[in-house]
Amino acid sequence: MPTNGADRIRSIRADAYVVPTATEGRRRPESDGTIEWTNTGVLLVAVEAGDATGLGYAYTAPASLRIVEDVLWAVVDGADPFDTERLYWELARAVRNVGWAGVSAGAIAALDIALHDLKARLSGMSLTRLLGGAHDGVAAYGSGGFTDYTDDELTDQLGSWAAAGLGSVKMKVGSRPDDDPRRVALAREAIGPDVDLFVDANGAYERKRALRLGELFAEQGVTWFEEPVSSQDRHGLRLLRDRLPAPIRVAAGEYGYTPADFRDLLADGCVDVLQADATRCGITGFGIAASLATAFGVPLSAHTAPALHASVAAAHRPSINIEYFHDHVRIEERFFDGLPALSHGRLLPDRTAPGHGLTLRESDVEPYRVHRFAAAG
Repeated sequence: MPTNGADRIRSIRADAYVVPTATEGRRRPESDGTIEWTNTGVLLVAVEAGDATGLGYAYTAPASLRIVEDVLWAVVDGADPFDTERLYWELARAVRNVGWAGVSAGAIAALDIALHDLKARLSGMSLTRLLGGAHDGVAAYGSGGFTDYTDDELTDQLGSWAAAGLGSVKMKVGSRPDDDPRRVALAREAIGPDVDLFVDANGAYERKRALRLGELFAEQGVTWFEEPVSSQDRHGLRLLRDRLPAPIRVAAGEYGYTPADFRDLLADGCVDVLQADATRCGITGFGIAASLATAFGVPLSAHTAPALHASVAAAHRPSINIEYFHDHVRIEERFFDGLPALSHGRLLPDRTAPGHGLTLRESDVEPYRVHRFAAAG
């Protein structure tokens, strides 16, 4: 445990990046049931104490860097890096007049992740062991199947994940509801009968349409319906959870920024599977979501950011899977060394490496950097 000023947090560096989704031969925007996007924002935060540096990141807009600079650095400057619980709530209190959800949550999450990574590195242990070590690995499910994809792009992507040994794959629906049953049938044909098929509407449907389409999806063996209606429509989620045919499970929680967001979804009986994203709620928030899921007897799914969630989800007993999200897989392969192994459909954190085991490829990511903040206490 830190005992003197030399072990206190002494410096920070925060970098905002923008990574285009375009790849060679594919320039159009990606889309889901409600939005289109042409790039992904990444905030990386590095904090130093003692002889270690902790690294955290969040998928969020570049504006989150200003929250770190203007509001949050003053909270952690000179703090004890082992006091992650106290610092999480002090960070939350600091954004009271700014608002916690959205870019503030991304900034808090990146810092909270960096602080936990720092604590694990100072302790000489892996993040998974530090947080509890419930699992050696967690199942991954392939996630993409964007609504702008052609039929060939959809079936090639989902079929390749099935062939690689992933036991579940997920596709986006909702842009063209009348065409969704046909697209789901194509996906089922591509992956075969033995791979679980998930669909994600990103809240695009209204309640009765979601119910009718869910019934049709069930005929194609769909077992997971994510955000069939908006997560803000908790009554609608509860209606669909109660009325959709088995074995479809309703999943939501990716927009859980605060502990109360997870509490409300569970207390109102909205989900069969609770989702949490540590790059939005932090590692501390993810742990709270895991405890709530356990208390309500509901499994937990880690939303996106597979390189991080391999370590975080493996630490918590209710974790059942991690989203192996197409965009984030591409970014994390470009940004980091020390990625977790994907073996037999499971993501395996490296329990021999300190912290989460990720190191930044500084020169590789420099072309994507748009802003930097650095300070020393």
